Amino acid sequence: MTAYLIVRAVVPAADRDEFDKWYETEHLPDAHRDFKALSARRGWSEQEPNSHLAFYEFPDLATAQAISNSDAIKGLIAEFDRCWQDRVKRSREVVEIAQSL
Repeated sequence: MTAYLIVRAVVPAADRDEFDKWYETEHLPDAHRDFKALSARRGWSEQEPNSHLAFYEFPDLATAQAISNSDAIKGLIAEFDRCWQDRVKRSREVVEIAQSL
């Protein structure tokens, strides 16, 4: 079954516009390419306006888990940290889709 790597970033309001442009033009395309993900999507939470979520789709759980420990993600994390230092806090989780209608 399909699986997703979900990255949640809490972005200070003062950085939101710059972060949004950077993620749109650089980070999401780079991650999509480097992860070889089936798809890459992102958006902002309506309930928590400073919460940005990115969804990377993989064909199965094993592939998503492998990406979450890969050299590809380590490189992207290093670039993220270089750009945003400690201003943007983030978390990651892998979710396997249990049901799809």
